[in-house]
Amino acid sequence: MSYRTFTEFEPFFLELIDDHGRAAFSDAHVSPGSSSETRAGAWAYCLAKLNGINSDTLHGVKARLMTSLGESKVAATLLVTALEALEGSGWLKIKEHSEQELIVPISGTDQSEIELELETLFQNGFSTFKVKVGKDVLSDIKRTNTILKVLDGRGSIRLDANRAYSVDDAITFANGITRSGVDLFEQPCDADAWDDNASVARNSPIPLMLDEPICSLRDIERASDIANVKYCKVKLKRFGSLDALAEGIELIHRNGMLAVLGDGLGSEINNWMEASVAARLIKTKGEFNGFLKHIDKLFENPLPFANGRITLEKGYVPILDTDAIERVTVEKKIIEY
Repeated sequence: MSYRTFTEFEPFFLELIDDHGRAAFSDAHVSPGSSSETRAGAWAYCLAKLNGINSDTLHGVKARLMTSLGESKVAATLLVTALEALEGSGWLKIKEHSEQELIVPISGTDQSEIELELETLFQNGFSTFKVKVGKDVLSDIKRTNTILKVLDGRGSIRLDANRAYSVDDAITFANGITRSGVDLFEQPCDADAWDDNASVARNSPIPLMLDEPICSLRDIERASDIANVKYCKVKLKRFGSLDALAEGIELIHRNGMLAVLGDGLGSEINNWMEASVAARLIKTKGEFNGFLKHIDKLFENPLPFANGRITLEKGYVPILDTDAIERVTVEKKIIEY
């Protein structure tokens, strides 16, 4: 990320088993620095809410959790999506063959590194790349133009500042890109700085995508009123449920924008859920690529990926690798009702 390099991945995992032995699962990752949510707070929320579940219906439990979304959004999403999976949510049912191209980041800094890295990524089937910016305007401009020079029309890039720029720096950066091949400029200024991001949008030759501010239907409506905001980034962990995520995507499209879906800091569990929704609703290349970065895998039948694409065949259902789950678990709580 522009603000932090992650060397460890520490998601919360939840498995639910009902009285008939049916099981379902979900996971979610609190990313320190992404919001005010903390891992300690999320863990406490999970324990409190799970201990508080009574004999209510699944629908009733989900409804109560959604009203508490503001307390710990990622943790609430973990609980609600596990309940949706236990109910057999239609969003997780793959009804027909689906291929979804993913984007991946470029980490090279000088031209020789970039050339080698891009050739490898091309060979692996990728054609759109995430470029992190936001540390130093002049060096960001130089590196971005170098990447575009090396690409030479063979692919495109998405620029992501992760909220790191001031208004002036963001405008300077956007206007310093002299080569074609940029799809969008993601989240130049702070999540709460709507006016600052709107100012950048008005003065940028590159269309903007808002990311961290997009957490509700109201946020989507607000973004649609800003000229040159052409994309909204959505992530499952911000919307609380599969149903709410789908509703948000549909609203983005009704408002004349394009939805980009995916968490680059998600596991294959989270990315599977996002890919399942994307298979029916998303019109852009996916950013649910976090699972590509992890050494440990959690499915016996891994999320099918080759040639830069997730391929979901009709009826695909992931099977947990329980040994892998146990191997990587560092803390566990079992609650019985």
